[in-house]
Amino acid sequence: MTEHTPIRVAVIGAGIVGASVIEQLAAHAADLQSRVGRPIELVGVGVRDASKSRPGINPALVTTDVVGLASRDDVDIVIELMGGTTDAADVVRAALARGASVVTANKALIAAEGVALHKLADNSGADLYYEGAVAGAIPLLRPLRESFVGDHITKVLGIVNGTTNFILTQMTDENLSYAEALAQAQALGYAEADPTADVSGQDSAAKAIILARLAFHADIDVSRVSVEGIENVSIQDIEAAKAMGFAIKLLAVAELTPDEAGVVVRVHPTLIPADHPLASVRGPFNAVFVSARAAGDVMFYGRGAGGNPTASAVVGDLVTVARNIASGSRGFSVTPYADLATRELGEGRTSYYVNVQVADEPGVLATVATAFADNGVSIQVVRQDGAADNASLVLRTHIATDAALSRTVETLRSLPAVRSIVGVMRVEG
Repeated sequence: MTEHTPIRVAVIGAGIVGASVIEQLAAHAADLQSRVGRPIELVGVGVRDASKSRPGINPALVTTDVVGLASRDDVDIVIELMGGTTDAADVVRAALARGASVVTANKALIAAEGVALHKLADNSGADLYYEGAVAGAIPLLRPLRESFVGDHITKVLGIVNGTTNFILTQMTDENLSYAEALAQAQALGYAEADPTADVSGQDSAAKAIILARLAFHADIDVSRVSVEGIENVSIQDIEAAKAMGFAIKLLAVAELTPDEAGVVVRVHPTLIPADHPLASVRGPFNAVFVSARAAGDVMFYGRGAGGNPTASAVVGDLVTVARNIASGSRGFSVTPYADLATRELGEGRTSYYVNVQVADEPGVLATVATAFADNGVSIQVVRQDGAADNASLVLRTHIATDAALSRTVETLRSLPAVRSIVGVMRVEG
């Protein structure tokens, strides 16, 4: 191979991100060649529907045989951007099995099958990169994969879904209901017509799994990942948080247990102090904190989604993989080696916010406080508001296990004086 021999690339999936990647390959061809040391040549574009008009893409390169394209012997790098976990998995496996490297932004696929795909890449001597799968243009996975390799990470937490962050921002700043904020997000293109994956927390959970694997070098039992979305966050929760000096964010959290023998991975609405950097992350932006023994807290911030930001991460991975090919090397393996069990959420420890609607009568506060004490949960702050014959008790606890808090909530539900549990959220920061 000489410096004039092209590195041949197939892009599979020509949607918003795929089209942006193809555009960047054409627009920056000379720069990419200088950075890699060899030219990058697009030799195929795989799509589901070849009849669509795709300006800027040579029709002669387009095919619907996506697995066939990934299996071609003359393709050095396959960029998978079609999404999903069925056809995309076939494409990625076909490429890796014959030793072709893969770049993808498919968070669902990497969360579900990342360990197996890395083993396949190791066996065939190929690279597997997916910076675009988490937090768009923010360089996050590469630092976890390389920069922190000499440190000991204890916790990763952050905002990794722009749709939910936009909705919660609008609820906080504009006093909109959840339904109103969601409709606004859809109108502006920040939310899909079916926003379920985002608002239910599943999108964030897939990203949390990827972050946990890289941060702790361990496999993650997906069935033990706790996921709660923002559908039940109310204006009352938003206002109560403000009154206590907090903001509500949907956080993805991956952390070592106190004994450092396990990992807890969780996604849920969370109270963050108003002066915490994550509280100021607004709209569709993402931000992630990494806590490590030597480095301390490091924050990554930027645009977490969209065609151009995600394409930036994809092309960055492409350059890395192409350089490896040009030099006859490959990236470091990230196959899990740490013997860390995925622990249930009940073993996680944090503080909590609990908003309880109670009868406005003497002795209720003492009864509620006893329910907390009997279950081993210590109250840090209580705020009480009375209205007609109902009163609102907003409590913030000291650090406790999730299991203890769950028992407390069940006890509260059984008390005659408790009308309803308005909201329960964890507190971070």
